[in-house]
Amino acid sequence: MTVTSSTLERLLAAANASDIDRLHQLIALCALVGPLSQLVHALQRERGAASIVLGSRGQRFIDRYQAHADHSRQADTQLHAALTHWMSARDETSHEARAYSPRLLRRLAGAVTALDALAELRTRVAAQQVSADEATRLYNRAIGTLLSVVFEVADTASDADITRALVSLFHFIQGKELAGQERACGALGFTLGHFDDTHRHTLQSLIDAQQDCFDTFTEFADETARNRWAALADHPTLTTLGHLRALALADTDLPSDLEAPGEQWYALATQRIDALKAIEDQLVEALHQSCCRALEQASSRDRTDDVTAFIEPVSRSSPPEIDAPTAPVTARYFDRSLLELVQTQNQRLQQLSDELAHTRKTLRERKLIERAKGLLMAQQHIDEDSAYRLMRRTAMDQSQPLVTIARAMIDRAER
Repeated sequence: MTVTSSTLERLLAAANASDIDRLHQLIALCALVGPLSQLVHALQRERGAASIVLGSRGQRFIDRYQAHADHSRQADTQLHAALTHWMSARDETSHEARAYSPRLLRRLAGAVTALDALAELRTRVAAQQVSADEATRLYNRAIGTLLSVVFEVADTASDADITRALVSLFHFIQGKELAGQERACGALGFTLGHFDDTHRHTLQSLIDAQQDCFDTFTEFADETARNRWAALADHPTLTTLGHLRALALADTDLPSDLEAPGEQWYALATQRIDALKAIEDQLVEALHQSCCRALEQASSRDRTDDVTAFIEPVSRSSPPEIDAPTAPVTARYFDRSLLELVQTQNQRLQQLSDELAHTRKTLRERKLIERAKGLLMAQQHIDEDSAYRLMRRTAMDQSQPLVTIARAMIDRAER
């Protein structure tokens, strides 16, 4: 055997061994995805129940909330057990085989920290010491840290089929999380008996973002997953849920004859999300099976055939075309494009979350300014423009934001 072929054989053997190590890592990480998704599902239910508890000032759903919090704690315990097992198995392997991404490990550490902070939030919810919007934001943050771990798992894939499975799973999980946020937002509005502009805008944005996620999921999912998703469209709860969505999004008062609409919305949205969870579980299992098949193929790969395939173009009389990459290189480009899609979608969803938070803040400030302006018009017997100019001049003289002046005026009027 020539030196060139011997070198190629060693390189390809090393590449194959690296693939096997990465697949072992991915299978181990997939074992964490299940407990992660179970905990996310439990926290999503807990978050929605908290909206009803806080929206009703502790008069409704408190027992249900406590039960969901207990389920979340159980799921948290199971995740910690899975992490402990994963870390122990990792410590027992060689240094090369356990070279996980530092970012993944930091994501896991961040998730543990965020979960520890939930105990205080639950105490504040039970004591009515936090607003529904703030509680939702804090739950979103904790859930977001868990979902970020799933994204980091996607970055360990090198096989095109596995990457496709990860991309479809990632977007499905994101879509389900947005459905959970919709449940919480709707539960609050229906419990309060009205939706203001802020929450209507939030609800519509969450619905639109879900559609984007599920569209990407169906683009990359296999036929079995697409069929399951199509069957969900016929779920009997969707018709009633769609009717309640329309009521929430309409710029009118909710009908007065609705009976416990917050609980009804929560129950219908929960049935839909539970159906999504069943599909998610199937996607996780399909991902695990894909990893096992890829590992079996890599372990039984005939390296001699690989060497022959790579030597053949080198032995030709004319050099290969530079702009005609071989199949393995094309597959790698394909993998990276999928991973970039995941990252782009993750960034877009984070941007959406930031935009929603900014919009809510802006609308609330605008309402405060409008209310203060009305008070000033009534007190000073001046028109709207004059009241606004007076508030603006006061803000400039005191070097304070206009909303701070408005809030101070309202506070004085309410004393």
